[in-house]
Amino acid sequence: MPSKPNYNHQRAERDRAKKAAKEMKLQERKEQAALRKASEPTGPEPSQEPVQGAKE
Repeated sequence: MPSKPNYNHQRAERDRAKKAAKEMKLQERKEQAALRKASEPTGPEPSQEPVQGAKE
C-alpha cells in the first residue's frame, strides 16, 4: 500500500525552490546592472542653456 502524499511538505519544497531561483535571478540582474554602469562612459554634463520661449 503506497504512503499518503504530504502536500504541505511538497508545497514548502516548491516554494523554497522558487524563492532560491528568484534570488539567483535578482543577483544576476544586479551584477549585470553594475557591469553596465561601470562600462558607461561619463558624457558631458547637460548644459545650462535657457529653454527657448522661456521668459526670465
